[in-house]
Amino acid sequence: MSSNIQVPKICQHCGITFVARTTVTRFCSHKCSQRNYKKRAREAKVGKTLEETHEILATSSPTSETPLNKEYLSMSEVAALLGVSRWTINRMLHRGQLNMKQVGRKKIIPRSQLDAFFQ
Repeated sequence: MSSNIQVPKICQHCGITFVARTTVTRFCSHKCSQRNYKKRAREAKVGKTLEETHEILATSSPTSETPLNKEYLSMSEVAALLGVSRWTINRMLHRGQLNMKQVGRKKIIPRSQLDAFFQ
């Protein structure tokens, strides 16, 4: 079924005026339609991520143990606390600058070691 109507419209993506052949046309071209779809998909992803972050922040308890409150820290926590990589922490352990305990396969470092290292 063909249509002979011509409806002047404004593209919802780029804002250019165009002549549409149907009353439901929203975009001036297929490219504008694709770009608008991608934009909406991107905004949906960002919105979902922000919502998840807000949920995590709302459900986390303020008394949860942070690396500053723990007596023993993992290699990753020490690296994050000092702002260095895990490899740097490994080198410090091998040089004897820090002492560690091993629990199974996990290496833990007493908080007192870090405090003593910086004094």
